[in-house]
Amino acid sequence: MKFKTQNKVLAASSLILLLASIGIGARKMQKLGNGTWGGQHIQFEISDGSVDIQYDCAHGTITGPLTVDRQGRFSWRGTYTRERGGPIRLGQRAQDQGVTYSGTLNGNTMQLTVRFENSTLAPQTYTLARDTVGRVRKCK
Repeated sequence: MKFKTQNKVLAASSLILLLASIGIGARKMQKLGNGTWGGQHIQFEISDGSVDIQYDCAHGTITGPLTVDRQGRFSWRGTYTRERGGPIRLGQRAQDQGVTYSGTLNGNTMQLTVRFENSTLAPQTYTLARDTVGRVRKCK
């Protein structure tokens, strides 16, 4: 009889520890709200879960959930499109390039790295601030 009681206590304790570890390990994700983020050579305009990005002589987009984990880390897929000055030839289209936007969010500051998919281009890094207009020079 004593062993049955001990086994029940052990099983209940194990279950409690298991449930507690699952709760601790779960990542609580937060959504990034609408607004403007800006920095040198970049500006994010977040609206309803998507981002319009302006760079010097380029632009990009991110669609989908803009989530950030408890530590402020994020990784979002999007596009990057180079621009050039002057007129665009008839039938010529700019080519979107797949990129990964990743980094960290700490209060009103975002550290961002842009990694180009299937490319030898080096990653680009930026520091953005919430409610700040970016300093972007467009091609003319």
